Amino acid sequence: MIWILFTLLAAFSQSWRNAFQSQLSKDINVAGVTLARFLWASPLALAYLVVLYQWRPAPLPHITGESTFFILGASVMQIVATSLMVVLFKQKNFAVGAGLAKSEAPVSAFLGVLFFGTSLTLLGWVGVLLGGVAVLLLSCPNGFRSISLSTALLGLACSSSFALTSLWIRESSLSLHLPFPHSAAWVLFLVISIQTVMLVTYLLLRDRATLVTMFKKPRLVIMTSVASCVGSFGWFSAMSLQAVPYVKTLGQVEVFFTMLISFFWLKEKIKRKDITALILVAIAAILVMWQ
Repeated sequence: MIWILFTLLAAFSQSWRNAFQSQLSKDINVAGVTLARFLWASPLALAYLVVLYQWRPAPLPHITGESTFFILGASVMQIVATSLMVVLFKQKNFAVGAGLAKSEAPVSAFLGVLFFGTSLTLLGWVGVLLGGVAVLLLSCPNGFRSISLSTALLGLACSSSFALTSLWIRESSLSLHLPFPHSAAWVLFLVISIQTVMLVTYLLLRDRATLVTMFKKPRLVIMTSVASCVGSFGWFSAMSLQAVPYVKTLGQVEVFFTMLISFFWLKEKIKRKDITALILVAIAAILVMWQ
């Protein structure tokens, strides 16, 4: 059941990362805010990998064509997903953007069953779908009519991209044929490194001004990278041990952390009906833990 601890760590860290990215998005464009997630995370991921091998020696990964596809696919898709989430932050408030992005659990369940051989118990399906309903309630503080069609489609695209990223990350970890946690550590380092190189290269060629602006906000950029790295460590580890839909459903406790941050740090209002959604999230989390 260690996957539960990794998931809770990931959810807590990701809620802070989203808050930092929301603040950055006020002054930096989408590409820059997306890069902030990865920029200083690569050295941390490498340090973790080195310490891990010193603590518990293991073979080096055997990179095949299949694992290369999954790693590259996850790297690109996570950039797409993060960029879409930043666009959501610019359209609605922080809590709404994070809520729409977190509807990935039911999407990952359907994609996993259809294309990745994932199997869920009846109790697991109930938990996943209940969590999805809770997230939709949190995403619509003024009712479903308050969200435009374009925002809803953007949220679906964002959650689908995150779901596909998660599924490919799990497949990447399994394809390396390494013991846990070495498999998750290698995927973490490779994915973050590829993403950093891709985004830095893009900005050097197309938008150097954004890089300059980012280095004028070192504290916020570093906090974003650190929170992202810790969150990714938790997600990658949990998904190496458990099916993605279960991990993502439990990970929806992130909305609880998000609402606390939104209220106390970003000074955004929270409505009473959100308590109902939080109760549903709690029930969904219990169901996937006990399935």
